[in-house]
Amino acid sequence: MSDQSLKRILDIPLEIKVEMGRTKLLVNEIIQFGQGTVIELHKLAGEPLDMYVEGSIVARGELVVINENFGFRITQIIKPEDRIKRLGL
Repeated sequence: MSDQSLKRILDIPLEIKVEMGRTKLLVNEIIQFGQGTVIELHKLAGEPLDMYVEGSIVARGELVVINENFGFRITQIIKPEDRIKRLGL
């Protein structure tokens, strides 16, 4: 990749998500949500969280608190070969 090509992609904004867990619920359960409802996720407390960039998992890590905000500390980068395999390339 040329330096010019690289410069073009460096300013592209990407969406990053950190997923704490997932679950499936019935519509009936969802419409009964109210303030204070607790939803159990299918992930154990203390398990690594997954970080996705544009929908593809790229890292795992842990939740941290910075001042009064939440943050994400990366503890494992998914190998590029594994990320490419997930894309089906």
